[in-house]
Amino acid sequence: MTHPFEIELETTLPATPQEVWDAIATGPGIDSWFMGRNEVEPREGGVSAMETGGHREEAVITAYEPGKRFATRTPTADDGRFMAVEYLIEGREGGSAVLRLVHSGMLGDDWQDEYDALRAGWPFHLHTLWQYLTHFAGRAGVPVFAVAPLGERPVREVRAALNRGLSLPAAGGESGARVRVEPAGLPLLDGEVVWAEEGRIEVRTADGLYTFHVFPGVALMFHHLFDADADGAAAEAAWQRWLAELVG
Repeated sequence: MTHPFEIELETTLPATPQEVWDAIATGPGIDSWFMGRNEVEPREGGVSAMETGGHREEAVITAYEPGKRFATRTPTADDGRFMAVEYLIEGREGGSAVLRLVHSGMLGDDWQDEYDALRAGWPFHLHTLWQYLTHFAGRAGVPVFAVAPLGERPVREVRAALNRGLSLPAAGGESGARVRVEPAGLPLLDGEVVWAEEGRIEVRTADGLYTFHVFPGVALMFHHLFDADADGAAAEAAWQRWLAELVG
């Protein structure tokens, strides 16, 4: 049985409407703060696609008004499920903009868990967008993804292992905490915790945004590298090894 849902959020961003548009309605822009590798066909009726770990999801672009409105909708599944996302951009004085997000659609039998995950995830993603536009505006990020199943391993145990791996307290770091570690096979990670909650940590360095997620059954990483010389494939392989060892 499907269940309708709608999530509405609004945030003020330190960027012009055009800069916000470039971040939310182009492939390189979305790569720089959201999830996966993204492609956007720049027209109403075009395709917006995201590839994550070999899995590709597509949606039809239902609104394409540069600098103002961008919206997508996934095809309706056999059971009636679909997702629709709409962004509305409004300029403000001083070179800032307000972004309004409306995420709606139909969820499946596990709708409550799905809804709770979406409701918890969007504030984090919009915070990452703010970090991107504040510290890396105009630079295209190289997306890095890694995933590891947890099996029967307790989530609390994995979260504690992640904190140790980042040289944070066992209970987790607070926003503003410093991170300075050199994971095996990876460059020095020297930065600041800019988001800290149960299950999610985000670290900002001089040339990247590093996000770590631990949920029941799975650990994930979505990083965005802004070093012009970054080798995305090599970084992804190295982080995948690091994560596998962490949860192994």
